[in-house]
Amino acid sequence: MDTRDYIRLEEELGAHNYKPLDVVLSRGEGVWVWDVEGKKYLDCLSAYSAVNQGHCHPKIQRTMIEQAQTLTLTSRAFRNDQLGRLYQELCELTNSHKVLPMNSGAEAVETVIKAVRKWGYTTKGIPPDQAEVIVCENNFHGRTIAIIGFSSEFQYREGFGPFAPGFNVIPFGDATALKRAITANTVGFLVEPIQGEAGVILPPSGYLTEVRSICTDHNVVLVLDEIQTGLGRTGKLLAEEHDGIEADVTLVGKALSGGFYPISAVLSNSEVLGVFMPGDHGSTFGGNPLACAVARTACRVLIEEGMIENAEAMGDYFQSQLKAIRSDTIKEVRGKGLMIGVELSAEVGGARRYCEKLMTRGILCKETHDHIIRFTPPLVITKDQIDWAMERIAPVLSGS
Repeated sequence: MDTRDYIRLEEELGAHNYKPLDVVLSRGEGVWVWDVEGKKYLDCLSAYSAVNQGHCHPKIQRTMIEQAQTLTLTSRAFRNDQLGRLYQELCELTNSHKVLPMNSGAEAVETVIKAVRKWGYTTKGIPPDQAEVIVCENNFHGRTIAIIGFSSEFQYREGFGPFAPGFNVIPFGDATALKRAITANTVGFLVEPIQGEAGVILPPSGYLTEVRSICTDHNVVLVLDEIQTGLGRTGKLLAEEHDGIEADVTLVGKALSGGFYPISAVLSNSEVLGVFMPGDHGSTFGGNPLACAVARTACRVLIEEGMIENAEAMGDYFQSQLKAIRSDTIKEVRGKGLMIGVELSAEVGGARRYCEKLMTRGILCKETHDHIIRFTPPLVITKDQIDWAMERIAPVLSGS
């Protein structure tokens, strides 16, 4: 079978809820992937930051094989020998006190919504069914019914209502708007440190510090969705570290397994996660030994192999090279670490065609919000590989 055959099968038999670039990948190693025709590409998306550690990292791969030969799933009806060790290592790594493992980012978000609502009723004394959670415009926290109900993106909501009540949407990056929106029934503020799907939108300097203070003053749980920004992507283990704050709840996923197996986690304290009693929440696959073993190794290689420091250094270098391109095509280059957005001028006709051109030159990236290209390569990328990429990116974005 060739590329056209694989695409035809997807188009005929699959639901059309994605619009991928027409490349069919079959192998990956480090920052590189190969298609079914054998052509090599530099991956500048990292599966939306799920493969921060690089494709098929050998240590994570070895752990997955070893654990798959031993024990894969018990359900939470029984205990397993990997779960407690994952808890211990995650708590030590992130300065957390409690962990609740799930399978996907969206499940982690749903979990924390339940947790902060119950916390509001049992601890803060909010009347039944009156809890409010504040979120931001242009957020992206997943695709479930509850989550899309508080999205400000029209397409995410169109045709899927009715939606759950209890969410208040405010502008991102506006601490004054947060202060105004808080009521006696507010239980939590759910926010991304950097809005990834919105186009790598960074808040004003000092925003998270002020948000932390406001939530503390008003007894509101601060929830940071670090599913994309976390685990080294921005040049820190967690993006909150850039502001020197600690959230009450931090959500991680994606790179928690290095791209090998679905796992996410709600990281918090006894006060918030302590509201769950047996039967309140669960997941058949959540906390399974295979996912836990893989996650333990995925976190360990981030630290041991200096990937977080590399993300900071290579992110600065990559951004400087992109900013050096002189072209009317580019409106702005922005980002933190290896989470970089290149916003194109509205007049150029959208980012999709530039992503398609880059694909033909061996660079895989993806457009978001029509006019923005994200460059988020694995954290193992080197200066030489960035130089290789820039030899291809610069001509495309400069129109030469």
